[in-house]
Amino acid sequence: MIIALVAVLGGAGAATRFVVDGLIRSRWSAVFPVATVVVNVTGSLLLGLLVGASAAGVVGEPLLTAAGAGFCGGYTTFSTAMVETVRLVQDGRLRRAALNALGTGVLTVAAVLGGIALGQALL
Repeated sequence: MIIALVAVLGGAGAATRFVVDGLIRSRWSAVFPVATVVVNVTGSLLLGLLVGASAAGVVGEPLLTAAGAGFCGGYTTFSTAMVETVRLVQDGRLRRAALNALGTGVLTVAAVLGGIALGQALL
């Protein structure tokens, strides 16, 4: 049953990423990959909330696994972030490439930590 939930939620996460990415790109067409950063940070925050809620005993292990590996795994896209970083390097935009790679790492870790703290405190 968990495998089926991971598959369904993974598809829902990927579809959500597609919509969110498209909405952001339609409003902010920039040289910097803002949409991918937003997706990865919000997905990391959600995963942190799930982990925090699980640690607080509010979310059970099956839901954490299905939603974390499924939805958050399908929603976030770190491989795209790195491809976009390489493209920025290839275009000679080295500062933007460094900002994308390092910024994505720092922001997503901060989002997970914040999500865990919120999940434990609010739930």
